[in-house]
Amino acid sequence: MLYRKISKELEEYYASSRNALLLTGARQTGKTFSIRQFGKTFKHFVELNFIERPEAARLFENAVSAKDLLFRLSALVDTPLVPGETLIFFDEVQACPEIVTAIKFLVDEGSYRYILSGSLLGVELKNLRSEPVGYMGIKTMYPLCFEEFALNLGVSADVIGTLKEHWEKRAAVPEVVHDKFMELFRLYLVVGGMPAAVATYLESNNLKSVMTAQLDIIELYRRDISKYAETDKLAIKEIFDLIPSELKAKNKRFILKTLNQNAKFERYKDSFLWLKDAGVAIAVYNVEELKTPLKLAETRNLFKLFSNDVGLLAAQYADGIQLRIINGDKDINFGAVFENAVAQELVAADFTPYYYNNKKRGELDFVIQRSDSVYPIEVKSGKDYDSHRALSNALECKDFDIREALVLCGHNVSVQGRVTYAPIYMTMFLRPDDNVPTHYSIDLSALK
Repeated sequence: MLYRKISKELEEYYASSRNALLLTGARQTGKTFSIRQFGKTFKHFVELNFIERPEAARLFENAVSAKDLLFRLSALVDTPLVPGETLIFFDEVQACPEIVTAIKFLVDEGSYRYILSGSLLGVELKNLRSEPVGYMGIKTMYPLCFEEFALNLGVSADVIGTLKEHWEKRAAVPEVVHDKFMELFRLYLVVGGMPAAVATYLESNNLKSVMTAQLDIIELYRRDISKYAETDKLAIKEIFDLIPSELKAKNKRFILKTLNQNAKFERYKDSFLWLKDAGVAIAVYNVEELKTPLKLAETRNLFKLFSNDVGLLAAQYADGIQLRIINGDKDINFGAVFENAVAQELVAADFTPYYYNNKKRGELDFVIQRSDSVYPIEVKSGKDYDSHRALSNALECKDFDIREALVLCGHNVSVQGRVTYAPIYMTMFLRPDDNVPTHYSIDLSALK
């Protein structure tokens, strides 16, 4: 059984809230398995899959109250519904949107706890996040991050904790530990974080079997496009298939002319959004200025498109690159897979990553916002990690909100001025700053 951080997050959520929870995320990221494992912490666990039981969706269509819904549910399942001791899991809810709307009344009724999940919710239930407000939380599940990968391969939590201390103190890691973690990270670039691929590797250590599992997932995503995309199926498939080659291009930005010499963004934007909303791609948009809030400087028609899993990306190259990555072959360009891994880690850590490109100053691989400051990140896969003209130009500009910057590379930890150089595996320690006050009161006595 794979260790997943979401297990603790589910426990904490249900310990602190009476609301339902919707677990979203791309297909094959382990949502259903994690929910079933969490269900074992309840005395009674009821699971209803609306695709496997299409009659259930029809049964709930005209329910008039929570009592009516629960009566119908009890007729469908064999597990007893015991008040205060039962977790009810509605799976594949895209096949029964009515249950998402009805969750408000079920939560209000209060007898049971509820958790929901489904496939392609971002494209099948587009208005989901606006309802039911105040009755259902939403969490997104991603492929295994590098920390989860390392723990599942047998690295102890104490070792991870010690690495974190080195990151926080900006102190170099012992070389033997650093070398081993770089080797482990290169393995992660190949295996990635899809549970099926990780489980296959743990069972067999066979990279060919891992790649077979990855290619199966890629084909599943392509079939999903054919099945669920309402329009432009061919364009969406073509964009999906072009992600690997576009990331290997010099500037890694997605060039529409690769699709069509006369392509316009307005014509294809819904296709890009479909891949993003389905969770199979990560869109990183350009910002025109390095000032907070970054959202205001976002340019929606300039973006990089990454795979949702670095292992799937490596599998799509399918030219023997896996073994060369693991061996640290200096004759290949790691840039695409390195950057994809960083994008994946940033999104999983709840950052919204951007990139910056300016003809005069150059291009920064990633830009995130931490607290009230812009935090540029450069990703270097070669030996010239300390050569970064664009980053130096950005740091010299007094108009930008930059206090410090990060270069992720294969080198050990060091600090030069406002730039921290850190091994790429330390991306796992980047977390948003929690600067929102927990308590604030205002003195209005002068207005009385």
